[in-house]
Amino acid sequence: MSEKLQKVLARAGFGSRREIEKWIAAGRIRVNGEDATLGVRVEDSDRIMVDGKKLAPQHKTRESRRILLYNKPEDVICTRKDPEGRPTVFDKLPPLKHGRWVSIGRLDINTSGLLLFTTDGELANRLTHPSSQVEREYAVRVMGEVTPEMVEAMHSGVIIDDHLCRFTDIQHYGGEGVNQWYHVVLMEGRNREVRKLWESQGLKVSRLKRVRFGPIFIPSSVRRGQFRELPKNETEKLLKLVGLK
Repeated sequence: MSEKLQKVLARAGFGSRREIEKWIAAGRIRVNGEDATLGVRVEDSDRIMVDGKKLAPQHKTRESRRILLYNKPEDVICTRKDPEGRPTVFDKLPPLKHGRWVSIGRLDINTSGLLLFTTDGELANRLTHPSSQVEREYAVRVMGEVTPEMVEAMHSGVIIDDHLCRFTDIQHYGGEGVNQWYHVVLMEGRNREVRKLWESQGLKVSRLKRVRFGPIFIPSSVRRGQFRELPKNETEKLLKLVGLK
């Protein structure tokens, strides 16, 4: 069975289909020794090279879809390699025979908590696309007095970087003195959106941890810096969420 080249490479975790179309146009991809063309379809037996490196056999990649849940510590970044030599979330992930780990979204360096990885780039792209409307829940420690008017403003929406940003849910979880804990939910994961929403009200976020992504909660048994493979029932929840089998 043949598939479009950009779909095969998206599933392998190289980027979105649109990004891969740009790579094809730039001559970065070859199929059976020749430059790939837009719209080309490939089969398992075809030899695909990306920037001079051979792609793993597709039937093996398809058969080995895996998802990891990782409890990200603070001070760890979400890129594959860092020119400054800082630790990255990919450093301690288990090695793969075929394919590569793809992060499902990102967390900034000062944010800890739930981060998912998969060997299925198509799944990662669907889960992070704004149209999927996947809920992200965060535990937030805020410094300063939070008024009902501030909560209402963040519910209704605030224009930040030309986008309307809002929390779909805000719950107070207690605290002491000027430090108060809240749980907030949003539907997209724009860069530093949680922090920017609180900062728009003149408040400072002193701790931020993601505790849920869609139907997946971070379990207390997975300590900071540890990971575990998602069991079949949780994997199926994520696949169902974005219409994949």
